[in-house]
Amino acid sequence: MSTPTTTSLQITAARPYPELIDLPWEVPLEEWPEHHLAALPRGISRHIVRFVRLGSRVLAVKETNAPIAFREYRMLRTLNKLDVPSVQPVAVITGRVDVHGEPLNAVLVTRHLQYSLPYRALYSQTLRPDTARRAVDALAVLLVKLHLTGFYWGDVSLSNTLFRRDAGAFAAYLVDAETGELHDELTPGQRNYDLDLARTNIAGELMDVVASEALEADFDEVIAIADRIVSRYGALWGELTEAESFEKGDRWRVDARIRRLNDLGFDVGELNITTDIDGTTVRIEPKVVDAGHHSRRLLRLTGQDAEENQARRLLNDLDAYRAATGRQSDDEEMVAHDWVAAVFEPVQRHVPRELRGKMEAAELFHEVLEHRWYLSEQAGRDVGIEEAATSYVARVLPGKPDERAVLGVDTSAIRVIADR
Repeated sequence: MSTPTTTSLQITAARPYPELIDLPWEVPLEEWPEHHLAALPRGISRHIVRFVRLGSRVLAVKETNAPIAFREYRMLRTLNKLDVPSVQPVAVITGRVDVHGEPLNAVLVTRHLQYSLPYRALYSQTLRPDTARRAVDALAVLLVKLHLTGFYWGDVSLSNTLFRRDAGAFAAYLVDAETGELHDELTPGQRNYDLDLARTNIAGELMDVVASEALEADFDEVIAIADRIVSRYGALWGELTEAESFEKGDRWRVDARIRRLNDLGFDVGELNITTDIDGTTVRIEPKVVDAGHHSRRLLRLTGQDAEENQARRLLNDLDAYRAATGRQSDDEEMVAHDWVAAVFEPVQRHVPRELRGKMEAAELFHEVLEHRWYLSEQAGRDVGIEEAATSYVARVLPGKPDERAVLGVDTSAIRVIADR
């Protein structure tokens, strides 16, 4: 949408923001009056940036030239559609002139990411090198996500990233896509250039923070923190993209790969399995999905209403079943129906009537899968679901209290009693 506010001013936005018209676009951004501004911590930028409170929203306004503003606006819209962690673009304002009729730079308007902080604000609050390491870990995850979508950043740095606290860690979001390029797939050279640039920029940025006495670390420690992005990126990229070969019957190894990806914050969108003369090759494609995705998908496919973590666990087993039976090209609903009949319901039938009040069906199946995982790891082979269910019902389930009395108990760690 383009809305002329004067004879020259143009507001280009994907949706109407009439409140933008009331801002003082005839004033250079660095001279905007305080009553328009929101007091939020700002990072380092090559451009003038101000935060503006507009009704219930807080917007970030950045002055730049028109071609760059439009290019970055379109790039951020694309990244948002691809579900890449990045700020949300709002509008581009062009045709600005001051009160004397002199032209002013265009501006890019983005929505402020709530509860986010620039990296300097993180260090000013915590003052620990461990904070820097966690921020670098978050940036490594973001960089991998960007590269998986084919996005070449070209200006990777802590300054171009915003951080949200995330249960003792940080989640990173791209805030500056000015130099970015989107490709079908990145070459190793493009990925390595981004990675080398990240290491160099992180070292320089941390040196500046140390010089300002906001971070207590010596030179060697700063270099080690900067080098950390290389090792963290490499481990994550390999876990997400490398093919893995295993013998038939070692299905538990697929489950192990999925678990590692889940622990790294990725959900498995697809399992591509091909068979060759040397065995079976597994390639796992990651996909970042929205909240509630697994519960909705499980309900649609099986009719089971489960919590999100339960649903993710069950769907992982469904996907592994689909791959192990060579039915990737079959209709998903048909495969799910067969999985319920061949895997899910037989597990439920293992439970005698007097023990069926222990827990609801999805949680029971989740615990049997956990039990199967530990048994397989101990045996060094794939323990079948029937064997695992028999063992669980005989040796673990009787000791469980009724579910109604222990709602919320963590079942991630289950004591395994080996068969004798």
